[in-house]
Amino acid sequence: MSDINKLEKKLRKGIKDFDKKYAYAKSRLQFAIQVTEEREKAGITQKEFANRLQTTQSVISRIENGKQNLSLDMLQNIAEALGKSNVVISFR
Repeated sequence: MSDINKLEKKLRKGIKDFDKKYAYAKSRLQFAIQVTEEREKAGITQKEFANRLQTTQSVISRIENGKQNLSLDMLQNIAEALGKSNVVISFR
């Protein structure tokens, strides 16, 4: 068993609702990666992205690290700043 599997097994035992918390963290990270990739594909810096969103570069950094809570309005603004027409939210 690999070290990562051992760690996961230990965390599953010690953290209540591990699967739910893991899925939440994973979805935040996937969104953060997608925003970063789209920003880079558009050829804009974090600073320019921040200007388009009328916020600061540090907020963009938190978004791209999955550490920033976002309103629906901000999600729509992010999409528009990246040249997308809207945000699609999916429930699984």
